[in-house]
Order: sequence, then C-alpha cells, then structure tokens
Amino acid sequence: MTADPGSAASGRDRRPARPRDPEGRRRALAAATLEVVAEVGIGRTTHRAVAARAGVPLGATTYYFPTLADLIVAGLRQAQTDVEAELRRWAEQFGDGTDLPARLTGLIGEYLADQGRALTELELYLAAARSPELRPLARAWRDRLCEILTPLTGDRAAYAVAVFVDGVLLQHFAIGEPLDTAAVESSLAALIRSASPAGLNGQSNRTTRDQHPLTD
Repeated sequence: MTADPGSAASGRDRRPARPRDPEGRRRALAAATLEVVAEVGIGRTTHRAVAARAGVPLGATTYYFPTLADLIVAGLRQAQTDVEAELRRWAEQFGDGTDLPARLTGLIGEYLADQGRALTELELYLAAARSPELRPLARAWRDRLCEILTPLTGDRAAYAVAVFVDGVLLQHFAIGEPLDTAAVESSLAALIRSASPAGLNGQSNRTTRDQHPLTD
C-alpha cells in the first residue's frame, strides 16, 4: 500500500508554524554581545563572535543589527536596563534605612547567587578600563547606588558604601572565597557610622559629594 502524497502534504500543512519572536531574538543577541564585550572589549567584538556566542547563524546578527555599532549599542542599552532594574529592586529593599547593613549584605548575597550574570556584569564593568565607551555604564552603577543611599546615610557615606560594594564583588570573584556575610555586614555598619555625620540612620549635617575629597 502506497502513501497518499496528498495526505502527506496535508499533514505537513497541519504542523504548527514555528512562532517568530523578533524581540526575543534581539534580546538574546544583545545579551550575547554583552558577554563578548566583557571578555574581549568593544574593539574586538564582531558579528561573528556574537553569533557564535548566541548559537545563531551569522546572518541573524546582521539581519537584526546591520552594523557593528548597532549591535554594540543594543548590548549597552540592555546592560543599562538591567542595572536600572537591579538598583530599583535594591531601593525597594532598603526601605527607610532600618538595618541597612544587614539588608545591603543580603542583597549582595542574592546578586552573587546568579554567578553567571554577576560575573558577566563585573567583567563588563572592568572592561571600561580598556573601552571608554563603557565608562558611562560603570558610572551609572556607582552614581545610581549613591543616589539611592544618600537619603538614608548622607552622600559621603553613600559614596563610601558604593566603593566598598564594588570591592566586595571584585574580591569575591578574584579570590574565589564565599561571601563572608558577617564580616561584610559589620564592615558596612562601621563604614556608615564613621562616614555619616549622624550615624547609621541619621540624615542631618550632610556634606555634598562634590565638596568631599573622596569624590574628587
């Protein structure tokens, strides 16, 4: 008995078409771009490298992002969006500043729990040393964190805490040791107490960050 060609054709016709998701593909390519930039810098990032990282044909990258500049901009915009979303979540968790060292330590731990994402973002942050185009992104992280902390600690302590958090994240990956939450929390408490004129929960007698030598 031979198969009915018409039946086979109709069977093929009934198969659901694979849904297209242009925005999903763009986001995936932007994320792959960030990983490549973090590893090799903007100057050595190529369509081919991004396509390989994303696991898609080279033509997919040039279809959605015809020029390399388009691809880089998309990656940086995605990184900026991710930073803003993460820091908004941190701001919500800080609340009125009560138990700020403990809350901030907990958020650092949660951030580091996603090792892949945290490492990629840290590599991207450090890549600003060789790619000036990335420096606005690096500054955005520091400045936004300072902006969130300043109403709770004063701007001098906010800047000191932002720099301390950078150091904690860097040491975690460079040394490879688990986060010592007790040490981080006590260090944050001491830092805020010493750098903020009114202590842990005070908001008076602030100095402006532009006037303080830490920010010069």
